Amino acid sequence: MKTLLGLLLSSFFTALLLSAGASAERVKDIASVAGVRSNQLIGYGLVVGLDGTGDQTTQSPFTTQSFSNMLKQFGINVPEGTRMQMKNVAAVMIHADLPAFAKPGQAIDITVSSVSNAKSLRGGTLLMSKLKGIDGNTYAVAQGSLVVGGFGVEAGDGSNITVNVPSVGRIPNGATVERSVPNNFTGNQPIVFNLNRADFTTANRLATAINEMLGPDVAAAIDAVSVAVKAPQDPAHRVDFMALLENIEVKPGEEAARVVINSRTGTIVVGQHVRVSPVAITHGSLTVSISEDYDVSQPGAFAQGQTAITPNSAIDVEEETNPMFKFAPGSTLEDIVRSVNNVGASPADLMAILEALKQSGALNAELLVI
Repeated sequence: MKTLLGLLLSSFFTALLLSAGASAERVKDIASVAGVRSNQLIGYGLVVGLDGTGDQTTQSPFTTQSFSNMLKQFGINVPEGTRMQMKNVAAVMIHADLPAFAKPGQAIDITVSSVSNAKSLRGGTLLMSKLKGIDGNTYAVAQGSLVVGGFGVEAGDGSNITVNVPSVGRIPNGATVERSVPNNFTGNQPIVFNLNRADFTTANRLATAINEMLGPDVAAAIDAVSVAVKAPQDPAHRVDFMALLENIEVKPGEEAARVVINSRTGTIVVGQHVRVSPVAITHGSLTVSISEDYDVSQPGAFAQGQTAITPNSAIDVEEETNPMFKFAPGSTLEDIVRSVNNVGASPADLMAILEALKQSGALNAELLVI
């Protein structure tokens, strides 16, 4: 096995030198390994030490209940009916991502968010809280001082100003992992790569590149997303094997012809392979302006009659004389952009033109409106 790995590494570096000038991507940049993923954790806790910006306990009874339950763990019993005004305490939710292969004792970042009416978490300290997974098990314990990017200032007359969001903070390395998540990477199953974007061409090229380096029938494309690779059963050899595979360079397949329109911002992105069938387009606008003045007719001196006001309306019609332009068979992106720019169309006009082209069947691409 050591000899085989040595030969594979030699072949790998030779392939890297040969493909250095090619436009290609590493496997680790375009695909992920099935089963190697992060897991979400969530918890509930209390932040203390706030400067009067905590929860208003009259409107958040669960804060008082949580604080009383915590005091009981230290042998302190609060008499029932006691009204506690804890403006320096806030109830919060905690969430974090548990990375793949995280081991007990490692530290992870956490985000703390207020769940009641606390004005700010600035200067607060999170007390020890459990972070649980979807299965209900505790995987980490969180505690520490918060870093809050926002702040708020309130004057005596009720006016206030808030910058960013002071009710959310982070604690770098604020949680310690207590339990690892099992995975099947060390098993005897094949390693499966899942492409970040489904594409049959890319999947086929990835399997071909692996087979050219390691030998025939080592990798096989399952579908447009997944490529299965036969791997050693020894965990140490699987790590070496993965280090080899994830650095293989593959040229991804070209994307399908697509036009993306953002109707809110007017942004239009036209893909490389967008083509237009023979079609003629005219673009113009008609502007009608109506103005109205009033003429005053007044009788002469010592003459009988009354002052009369008569309207005097004027209508002006302006029409842009933009010429008609046409697309030749197989027009490319450059032809489309140049023709539309010559007409002087705005982004809104261009969206209307593209939608009309799609409806007429002349636009040979997928039109996405977001």
